[in-house]
Amino acid sequence: MIMLIFFTRFASCRNSILSRYSALVIFFLTVAVFPGSVYAQDRDIVILLHGLGRTSKSMEPLQYRLTLEGYKVFNIAYPSRKDKIENLVEFIRQELKTCCTDGTDKLHFVTHSLGGILVRGYLSNYRPQNLGRVVMLSPPNKGSDVVDFFGDYSLFEYFFGPAATELGTGRDSFPNTLGPADFEVGIITGSRTIDPLSSWIIDGDDDGKVSIEQARLEGMADFMVVPVSHAFIMSNQEVIDQVIFFLQNGRFNSQQNQSLQDFK
Repeated sequence: MIMLIFFTRFASCRNSILSRYSALVIFFLTVAVFPGSVYAQDRDIVILLHGLGRTSKSMEPLQYRLTLEGYKVFNIAYPSRKDKIENLVEFIRQELKTCCTDGTDKLHFVTHSLGGILVRGYLSNYRPQNLGRVVMLSPPNKGSDVVDFFGDYSLFEYFFGPAATELGTGRDSFPNTLGPADFEVGIITGSRTIDPLSSWIIDGDDDGKVSIEQARLEGMADFMVVPVSHAFIMSNQEVIDQVIFFLQNGRFNSQQNQSLQDFK
């Protein structure tokens, strides 16, 4: 009788341990395979906007990681070389009306280059109630010296489109008419170039298209510089990690940030 009680309790205890162990294994597998189920809040939305002359494919590394983190991602393709910035902003507005601005889920933006200027233009006129955070990668927030140098040539507009000619550094250029940021934005820009001609034109350290100084924006929440070029910043894994960290925390991860902190 005593032996029977012992084995019964032993079996019960063993089953309890196995159940707890199984639950623990399932939990860690869930975190590893679907990290967004832990970190993303209620399926927040992230809008991705590519840069000038690029396509939504250039943002696919970000799209993949953000989806794994549990975000609902919309990687919007827009005709960056076909129209003026004002009309591209309207294009973005119409795209967002179909998916993202009427709900209660937070609406975040992650942009590359011209995409950041489009978001600034959009938010200055059509700020959604569910706006979350914004991360800009190499944005020409104060314009670009490259546009000042080449912008008057007809071939420049032919190859890069009318929006490109609106990105100069003058007071009347589109980005310089938008004013400071009144939303939560973090900016990452690069300090390496694969375009020596443009870097020769640009005043100061740059990423081949935009100087570090020109990427800054008054009112920004955080700023960092990484040793990456303009063309590849959106696919750099350190940058992608920092994008996700900012969306979650409203700041960049200083422990992983080996950038020039004095530029903040």
